[in-house]
Amino acid sequence: MLSSWGIAFEAANVEGNPPALQELERRGLRLVPVLTDGERTFHGWDPERLARFVGIEKRDEKQLEPAELIRRLDRILLAAERAILQVPPEGLNVRVPQRERTVRDLAFHLFRLSLAYRDACASGTFPESWLLETASPEMQDAAALARYGASVRAQLSEWLARAGAATGPVETYYGTQTTAQLLERTVWHAAQHLRQLYALLEGMGITPRNPLPAADFQGLPLPESLW
Repeated sequence: MLSSWGIAFEAANVEGNPPALQELERRGLRLVPVLTDGERTFHGWDPERLARFVGIEKRDEKQLEPAELIRRLDRILLAAERAILQVPPEGLNVRVPQRERTVRDLAFHLFRLSLAYRDACASGTFPESWLLETASPEMQDAAALARYGASVRAQLSEWLARAGAATGPVETYYGTQTTAQLLERTVWHAAQHLRQLYALLEGMGITPRNPLPAADFQGLPLPESLW
């Protein structure tokens, strides 16, 4: 996103980079992305707050309506179920680029972060620990991961049918967000990991089956970089 705004920056991968990890810990942080400017720190991914942090007044893109974002999320989750079912058993243990994370945990993370939207709206809080969870021992094969994804879709659908579009603030690990902002973040976050799953499949010589249409990625503030 910074590149698209014409802002130069120095990237650092904290995994496998002890000095960068130590600096992250010194600032009391555990999760990326993090942007630093001297002792100033921006944590999380909120395009509007990020724009203010770097001195840009506003985003050019218009945020999608909540109803459309909810539809997109359901389609993204369904596409992720299809994608993970294509991963062969040995592929689930493959490490993803630039992260100490396996394909198995990437798929679990995609589903868990989506359910975290419901949990955050219901509780009014979003601790970073939810995004640090990994697949349980019961989720060791692709079928189990896909079943978990289907369960997440069902739970979200049931909750939305009862609660409707949530309103009000949520105290997240990176600051206060409205539920609308958190919904957008959830959708593009899941979409980004779906893109990564597709890339990993292709790296295994597997063509994604019935991939999510390009139109379903449009209008989301996705990072330019895949990783």
